[in-house]
Amino acid sequence: MAVVEQDSVDRAPLVIAVTAHRNLVASEVPRIVGEIRQFFEQLAADYPHTPLTLLSPLAEGGGRLAARVAIEMKMNLLVPLPLPVEMYKADFEGAESVDEFDSLCQHGTIIELPLYEGNTLENIETPGLNRNYQYAQAGIFLSSYSHVLMAIWDGKPSDAMGGTAQVVDFHLTNRMAGVTQDEAQTWRLFGHDENDIVYHIACSRDQPNGAPAESLQPLQTSWLTTDKRLERDSLLPKSKHRIFVRMDEFNADIDGNVAEIARHDVDLVDAKHLDRTHDRRINRLFRTTDWLAIAFQKRVRRMFLLTYNLAIGMGLAFIIYGEYPSQKYMIWVFLSLFAIGVFIYSIAQRGQWHRKYLDYRALAEGLRVQLYWQIAGVCDGAAIEFSHSTFLREQDAELGWIRNVMRAGSIPVDFARPPPNGAEIAIRYWLEEGSTGQPGYYRRKATERERLSAITRGIGMVCLWAGIAVAVFLGIYHDDLREEVRDPLIVLMGVLPLIAAVREAYAHKKAEKELIKQYRFTERIFSNAREQLEIATSDDERKAILEALGKFALDEHAEWMLMHRERPLEYGKL
Repeated sequence: MAVVEQDSVDRAPLVIAVTAHRNLVASEVPRIVGEIRQFFEQLAADYPHTPLTLLSPLAEGGGRLAARVAIEMKMNLLVPLPLPVEMYKADFEGAESVDEFDSLCQHGTIIELPLYEGNTLENIETPGLNRNYQYAQAGIFLSSYSHVLMAIWDGKPSDAMGGTAQVVDFHLTNRMAGVTQDEAQTWRLFGHDENDIVYHIACSRDQPNGAPAESLQPLQTSWLTTDKRLERDSLLPKSKHRIFVRMDEFNADIDGNVAEIARHDVDLVDAKHLDRTHDRRINRLFRTTDWLAIAFQKRVRRMFLLTYNLAIGMGLAFIIYGEYPSQKYMIWVFLSLFAIGVFIYSIAQRGQWHRKYLDYRALAEGLRVQLYWQIAGVCDGAAIEFSHSTFLREQDAELGWIRNVMRAGSIPVDFARPPPNGAEIAIRYWLEEGSTGQPGYYRRKATERERLSAITRGIGMVCLWAGIAVAVFLGIYHDDLREEVRDPLIVLMGVLPLIAAVREAYAHKKAEKELIKQYRFTERIFSNAREQLEIATSDDERKAILEALGKFALDEHAEWMLMHRERPLEYGKL
């Protein structure tokens, strides 16, 4: 079977999963295909920089219709199977159906889902409860790793475990009868997020009483979300559209910097330690996001420095004009500097430099924790959610795009266990003093901030005492000084505190004092974690420490992000 490999610079896909009835009415099939194509084309038009990925188990019926359209549109196709391949094929009606399945698989990546807890190959060979659990697990997989669930469904409720109705209900309510009462069994492998969007194509079924639900007409399309308690809407909710727009902007920034990103060689883990495809993809996605975060950070820093220097120039022009009214050109200098500042500020605002810097840094840090957890096996066999499930959930709702990117990046295409020395690898790259090690990073950042803070204090003290010295000198010798000497000294007496005040405002905007405390505290936590890991006596103990450390790192970075989001550059308030 073909494995779809992407280039070294990954984009964040918009993932659509399809759940559908098998027994569609033949006369409706062409129109269903048309609705599927129109839906995919609309998404491609609305989010032109974002690749589309389809999750389809390729069951007979609507799932294959969607896959054919996806292949025609050159979308990425992932095929999660509830059963081993040969066993799954035995469910199909005849050799022609098997051939169709094999043909479609040539265009996608097969994902054989693991056995549901308690199942064996023997007890799922024949229809029954154990086999139903496998189909329920496939439905959970579709829901958990998709951004949109497309349901080709008659709209009627059903008790069939893992059937289309139950998958839709699970997607909207996070409940599946007979399965989710024991969350430890389901969330052991699958993460759940705000993936509560269903695009419903109403259809009939080729059976007695096969018409759609009474309130629906065949081929009627609508959106279902938890926001409206299953009420229907013809338009994608605005909150979800904004999330997808953010993802598309992220991909547009990638497209605009492909060559530079490809040369960025900052990896979380050496590729030789990454056997699983999804681990390698997270590593690549981190590299991309890290480059973008650094690039926008540089833009923001340059904008801040230039803007605050312009503010000093404006203040100087104002003071000079106040002392030398005859120098009318200073009015134009003042206005010109202001206009330059407004122009730079408008470029930064239009390009959303500050927001993107914070968002991309947050995404990179989330991917860091996600990869180290996966390599160490923190998520393997543990009743916890992936890092994207709760990261930044208490912040602005639009930050949900970050969790959506993390979910798409974590789609497992194989279920091989992490490397046996995974915890050791994670510790080495995450907690040692190398280029990826966090203790050294926070130590360097704290030292850098302390140096900058010392410069700010030094400038303030020099300007203060120099200003006082000039004032004392003027107080003593004011009447004895010639005008051409006295007036520049008066200007200097006004400029010195201005420089100190602007430098202090710049330090406040960058939260230098707060960040010193945060970096030192975080460095101490990572150092303590490393000490605890050195004396840990089992892998389970090491995984528990790494899990706690990852949660702390995510919470700490959310605080960092909130601190900076509350301090954007507002040119009118300088």
